[in-house]
Amino acid sequence: MNIGIVCYPTFGGSGVVATELGKALAAKGHNVHFISYSQPARLDFFNPNIFFHEVSIYKYPLFEYVPYETILASKIVDIVKQNHLDVLHVHYAIPHASAALMAKNILAEHGINIPIVTTLHGTDITLVGKDPTYEPVVSYSINHSDAVTAVSESLKNDTYSNFHITKPITVIPNFIDFTRFVRQKKEHFVKAIAPFGEKILVHTSNFRKVKRIEDIINVFAIVSKQIPSKLLLIGDGPERAHIEVLTRELGVCEKVTFLGKQEQIEEILSVCDLFLLTSETESFGLAALEAMACQVPVISSNAGGIPEVNVHGVTGFLSNVGDIEDMAKNALTLLSNDALLNTFKANALAKAKEFEIDKILPKYEKVYEDLLRKKVAI
Repeated sequence: MNIGIVCYPTFGGSGVVATELGKALAAKGHNVHFISYSQPARLDFFNPNIFFHEVSIYKYPLFEYVPYETILASKIVDIVKQNHLDVLHVHYAIPHASAALMAKNILAEHGINIPIVTTLHGTDITLVGKDPTYEPVVSYSINHSDAVTAVSESLKNDTYSNFHITKPITVIPNFIDFTRFVRQKKEHFVKAIAPFGEKILVHTSNFRKVKRIEDIINVFAIVSKQIPSKLLLIGDGPERAHIEVLTRELGVCEKVTFLGKQEQIEEILSVCDLFLLTSETESFGLAALEAMACQVPVISSNAGGIPEVNVHGVTGFLSNVGDIEDMAKNALTLLSNDALLNTFKANALAKAKEFEIDKILPKYEKVYEDLLRKKVAI
């Protein structure tokens, strides 16, 4: 198949999933055409079946804001026509699904029928999509897509609750590539980070307010008073400056390391004992799943789709959003008992294997194939 993938190129969950999906499809022999305003962060290698098409953005004096949706729609039309795409898979409702529908209508006038698959990832539904300004467009884009998927049951339910949706939504969870995400022996890293045998806690995200990273710092402040420990923060974003100040105020700044954006996060996860995820909303929790694949148990909130990944009392612990004391207590329960911690590490890996890419990829291929069969039948 010739498959077009429209996604954000960033380190966020939707961009990561879209890129990894495309790479896996290419490995199976499909031709995959990525369409985005810059090269996706994880599209960092050569494969003859992968093509990248940049959406060029020019700022004209006439426009105060660049009409990206219109530019994207025009680019999609061009790529579909020039590369004879069979199906277009867009990740994120805003603005990708609406731009794809515009392109679909334009292509129909040229006798080209391109099926559209829209995958909902979270923020497009749980935050941005709740704004009444966007609701009519989001509902229309979902209802007029040829197929719709969501990454968790929680997100599927939120979509039906918040929008006027008549289209069936298929849940296809996020996934892990175990050729990459596997615990590695990095003893030299451990000695560099925790030279005196401290426990190592970690968090990775885009440092947005919804991630509640101040809760992570507060949890760590409690834990580090009772158990010698270090905290690694992977990623960057608008909350970083505030968090750096908070670490100083709580007296833990010398125990916290800001690592910024990292490509090979699996190497860092491999030296860690606990993963912290305190989000206010989280459609799935891909970062937690990546940690679990590296045998790192998860201390998390119970928001959104996280309980579908992190099983309370098995792979980690769940607490109510903002319940810092309970999260700290749960962290201390594991960090103070090596035998229990090792059991949870094994459980985390076993659960993560349920989301192995080889189990998830055929679900997407079936969606594509079903649409192509319908297309032929028309």
